[in-house]
Parts: sequence; C-alpha cells; structure tokens
Amino acid sequence: MAQALSLDSIGQARSRLELCEISAEELVESHLERCEKYSWLNAFITLCSQTALRQARLADRRSKKGGAIGRLHGIPLTVKDVIATAGHRTTSGTKIDAEYMTDNNATVWQRLQDEGAILLAKTNLHELAFGVTNVNPHFGTARNPWDPARISGGSSGGSAVALAARIGFGSVGTDTGGSIRIPASLCGVVGLKPTYGRVSRAGVTPLSWSLDHVGPMARTVQDVAVLYEIMSGHDVQDPQSSRHKVEKVSDRLEPLPSGLRLGVERGYFFDNVASESLEVVEGALKQLEALGLELVEVDLPGIELHATARNTIAYAEASTFYESRIRGQPQDIGEDVRELLRLGLSIFASDYLRALEARRVVVEGFLETFRKIDVLASPATMSAAPLIGEEKLANGEDCRSGLIRAAGPFNMTGFPAISVPCGFTRSGLPVGLQLAAGPWKEALLLKVAYAYECFHPWYNRQPKIDKASVLNDIVPRRR
Repeated sequence: MAQALSLDSIGQARSRLELCEISAEELVESHLERCEKYSWLNAFITLCSQTALRQARLADRRSKKGGAIGRLHGIPLTVKDVIATAGHRTTSGTKIDAEYMTDNNATVWQRLQDEGAILLAKTNLHELAFGVTNVNPHFGTARNPWDPARISGGSSGGSAVALAARIGFGSVGTDTGGSIRIPASLCGVVGLKPTYGRVSRAGVTPLSWSLDHVGPMARTVQDVAVLYEIMSGHDVQDPQSSRHKVEKVSDRLEPLPSGLRLGVERGYFFDNVASESLEVVEGALKQLEALGLELVEVDLPGIELHATARNTIAYAEASTFYESRIRGQPQDIGEDVRELLRLGLSIFASDYLRALEARRVVVEGFLETFRKIDVLASPATMSAAPLIGEEKLANGEDCRSGLIRAAGPFNMTGFPAISVPCGFTRSGLPVGLQLAAGPWKEALLLKVAYAYECFHPWYNRQPKIDKASVLNDIVPRRR
C-alpha cells in the first residue's frame, strides 16, 4: 500500500501498473483507505467502494489476459456530484435530489470510463453548484486540507479537497463563475476551464446554460492535459458542443514556444488583492519572465460591465431551470442558494437581454486584447481561503464577489482559463495563478502552465492534515 500511496500522478501510476509492481485493486484499496481516514473533510457525498473494487479486479484480469487497455486503465478518479454516473445517485448537493438515480452516464464520464478509469467517489459541492464556499447544509462543509477550519472553495470544492488529500488522481468539475478554478486555487491543485462547448455537458445537471463549463482537475498540469484530451470533443447529445478540432497536447507540453507575450491587466485583475497573495503572484510573473515570456501591460475594454451582467445572466438562467423547486419546495433548499434563486425570479426579460448585450461588449474587448498578447495572467482569487463562516476575505472584499472576480470573466467570454499553484502565504495557505487565452487555445495554456510547474513543482508540497481544530459537522451518507 505504501507504494500506491506514494504515487502523485497518472503517469506514475500507469508505469507501476504496467510493470506489475502494483495491481489496480491495490491502488484502489489504498485510495479507499484514505477516503475513510479523511472522511471528516467531507470531500464526498457518495463513496463507490464496491463498484470501484469490482472494476479494479476486472482491470487486473484484463491486464493478465493481455487485452487492449485504455489510457486510464486502473486509474481511480472522482467526479463532482452533478455528473451522472450509472448505478450511483447524483444529488447535485441538494436534499431534493438526495436519492436521484439514472441508468446513463454523462458523456464526460463515459469517455473517461471507456479509457479504463475507475469511479472512486462522487464529490461534495456547494448546493446546486450555486456558490463559492462549499458550505453545504445537507451534506456537510467540504474542508480545506491545508487548514480544515477554512473553506475549500466552490462549487467543485469536494473535488479539490480529494486531490489535495491525495485521493484519486483526477476529478471532473464544473465551472459557471469559477467553480473549478476557485477551489483549485484555494486547495493548491490544478483546474482547467476549457473553451465553452469544448467538453460535453450532456448528463450534467445545469445551473446557467450559457455559462456552464465542464473541465478536469488534478494535482499536476500533465494529468490535467491527459484528462482534458479524453474528455474533449464533439457530442451530438449536447447542442452547444463544438466541432472545433482538439489539439493533442499531453505528450507535447515541451518545449515552450518562444516569443510569447504574457499580458497583465492591473486595473481589474490586480485591484485590491490581499497583500500576501499579491506577493506570491508577482513572484510567479517574474518566474514566467525568466522562462522567456514577455510581460505586456494591457487594458480590457468593457471589463467594468462584466460583474453585473454575469450575475444577471447566471441568476436568471438558474432560476428558470429551478423555478418549480424554488416556488414549490423552498424549505428544502439551503438559505443562501434559496435567496439567489428568488433574486433570479425577479429579473426582468429586458434586464436579461441588456446583460447579453453587455456580454457581447465584454467578449469583443477580450478579443481585442488577445490580438496583442498570447496569454493573460492574474491571481486566480483575490485572497487565500477564508475561515468557514467568514463573510470577508483577507483583502476586505465580500467573500462571494472576491472569489469570483478574477474567474468570472472567462465564463462570460467562454475563453479557456487554468489555475495552477504558484506558492503559499506565510501561514501555509495555497495561492493560485490564473492563466487565460483566446478561444480554443487550451494547448497553449497547458504548455505555459507546465513550463511554470516544472520551474516550481509546488505539487510536491503536501498538507499536514490536522483534525484537532475541527468541530463536529454533518457527515455525508454513503452508498
């Protein structure tokens, strides 16, 4: 088991499996043991122990027979509990769907499973994926492994918690306003929000259909690249799925292209960043410069329209999808999400249409900027993780708006963005660097992120997970 637990990446695990130094069953068992050991972190809503072990044994038998195996053969992964998985409930983090089951897999999970991935668990999330803290009144708060008294970020918080705690080699998250990148930043892992339409959303519970994205999370950029390639591509079941060609990148992350221009916008993305986070991110920019990127100061025309327009679109679309629930079962929805859905019901059609027009202006402004640069760099969040229950970040900004501020524009534009660990505060909390690019430029983002990660492999640093300061919380039910 010690060998299995010492493995950090998909590549390392695949190598050991292929050399028969460990079996898929041993690998899965070691991760299930870790699930139990750190169950109090509330990373999971459903632990899929029996099916995971059964699939691992099947994988081992297939290996012995010498049959064709996929790129994720025997690799345990987790998925956010808005992703449909046949035979396991998909709760969307809400009491109302606590027993919802389907016989079908979401396209994204089917693609991973077809490559041999094993479902370890369904991860905890902010209720209905509509929040940034992952304080869930129904399934418990997903706690940050670097300091369990702090939030993990949301809404894909359980996925980030699992990865930081060395459980599973990757996860599938969703991102409507930063829900992959925020928890990735706060928990010190890597999270990619691809271009809108790049990854199918078929079988994924929607929140805001024009802002929702599905993407990979892992401990390393290389693993995110592998998962991204498998997850991506056109899907007839998703009307918004793009036919744009997916560039193969996982085995082509080196060398870094020369002459890249790294944009920095100081007026919006660097305004009022918590001092320690700013110090860490500025250090990362200098390191990227040392790698050969040219730093270019840029403006973003129309960025001031972004926040109000994004909220209007997100609230209106979410309330439309969940209208029957907010009107008929409001008592079964947590207070914070209930109030956001009620707010959405009060939005006029004219306000929604004006928000869509503002979105067009924002997109045009970003396109103009990306004609001058290749990649845009910023903090992934304006602060490291706040304490559970705190309403303000270290920079004094409201928790919700401060955590969404840097991430949200790339849901509005639909452009790809990635959060990669870039250091720690003096108290040992992770800080994320966000890199973004124009549409369909995921390969470029991954190359830049990988070059930085090789320069500073922060994934080697692991949290010393301490339960001492944690109060009793709701323990999730498992099936």
